[in-house]
Amino acid sequence: MELKRAGSQAAIKGPAEWFTGQVRIDPLNNPPAPSRVSCASVTFEPGARSAWHTHPLGQTLVVTSGCGWTQCEGEPIVEIRAGDVIWCPPGHKHWHGASPTTAMTHIAIQEALDGVNVVWMDKVSDEEYLAGPPKA
Repeated sequence: MELKRAGSQAAIKGPAEWFTGQVRIDPLNNPPAPSRVSCASVTFEPGARSAWHTHPLGQTLVVTSGCGWTQCEGEPIVEIRAGDVIWCPPGHKHWHGASPTTAMTHIAIQEALDGVNVVWMDKVSDEEYLAGPPKA
């Protein structure tokens, strides 16, 4: 058994090539092979978001605080809140992040295939992002 104490792993800034805005990634677990699962807590400040991306074996997001948005290619933006759980199927192009006015934190859990757990694509444009969820 390996115990990782809270705060024992350094947080990193979300790389500018994969994120827009201020994003902090707190690693939670990345066990050695044969495990293929990794997870991190990701905090998006208001207006921050990931680039479009896919996961070869899918991804589970567990929203732990705040309010954010996510979108699957060809579908409208959806609001997500603390307590929501999102499953992104393998190869499914999507993005996720905070709303323009509220920070959002989620735990991201993904499995690697041949050492790859994410394939990054284009950044989400301001125009795409600011379209927001459909109005009720």
